[in-house]
Amino acid sequence: MLDDATPPTDAPGHSLLLADHTTIHLGGPAKNLVWAQNQADLIEAVSTADADGTPVLVLGGGSNVVIADAGFDGLVVRVAYRGVAFPEKAGEQAGEQVVMQAAAGEIWDDVVKASLARGLAGLECLSGIPGLAGATPIQNVGAYGTEISQLVIEVPVFDRVDRRHLILSPDDCRFGYRTSALKGDDRYLALGVKLGLTRSETSQPVRYQQLADALGVELGGRAAALDVRAAVLALRAAKGMLIDPADPDSVSVGSFFTNPVLREADVPAGAPRWPGADGRVKTSAAWLIEQAGFQRGFGDGRVGLSAKHTLALVNRGGATTAELIAFARRIRDGVAQRFGVTLDVEPALVGVRL
Repeated sequence: MLDDATPPTDAPGHSLLLADHTTIHLGGPAKNLVWAQNQADLIEAVSTADADGTPVLVLGGGSNVVIADAGFDGLVVRVAYRGVAFPEKAGEQAGEQVVMQAAAGEIWDDVVKASLARGLAGLECLSGIPGLAGATPIQNVGAYGTEISQLVIEVPVFDRVDRRHLILSPDDCRFGYRTSALKGDDRYLALGVKLGLTRSETSQPVRYQQLADALGVELGGRAAALDVRAAVLALRAAKGMLIDPADPDSVSVGSFFTNPVLREADVPAGAPRWPGADGRVKTSAAWLIEQAGFQRGFGDGRVGLSAKHTLALVNRGGATTAELIAFARRIRDGVAQRFGVTLDVEPALVGVRL
């Protein structure tokens, strides 16, 4: 079943302190919190709160959100229902597209593992990304040359305004770089995601140079999908981008800033360049941060830059959201002053502004 589940066994119970529900361990108390153990629970909890005029925060894995020290004065709904399914026939031929469905509360890396166990290629470069499946189309998650938008067939949602179920197509989702029509708009509640993968033991073409180098293949070449997963996990671990209780650099929300997409004339001299949308150019936020004088490990307080990756802002222990936001503002303003480029924030900000 895709709509039946119980909270994971390692869940922090019904703690109202939202720091207990986020990977960066920040956030004050929720006024109320419920676990949505199936799809019906999720829709009922949100709809009831909407009818009462109660503010709602739908929270997945807590890996891409920064919540105010004051907490959330409303209802927090944790999405806990899990499941993956392959609704079409088994015995697919090599090269055929195979449909995979994932419930909103399914742990994303378990989705990747389930696809590879089935002999399907497409998700291998998205290995190790924290969070739940329902969030992947919202922010168009991507890594190492793959974005979820390349694989989405449809996104089932609940329309909180008209109170009805809808199916959004990729065009409806209006995917962009780390964004979609669902991001920043609470009208549609993502209930899961349907993906189109390929029956193959071999990966999709490798589009990211660092990954190609790690695999020993040419850019655009292929490798065993399981080898790609292993290489991606190793790269992410080296950058502190895997949730690891033993790694203090993983107490973060991953990349705090997105890579800017600029006009060619606005890209600073010497900065990395990759083709972007509409003839624009994507450059490296990490490069801009470092060249503005902020190196890995920068910061001498309770927040700072990861010692492994410049884009990750970490809670070194006992920090507050106010401290994190002040530090992030310092980084953003330093880059703007040095290069005239204003960095955009990747995680959702709840009750705070940068």
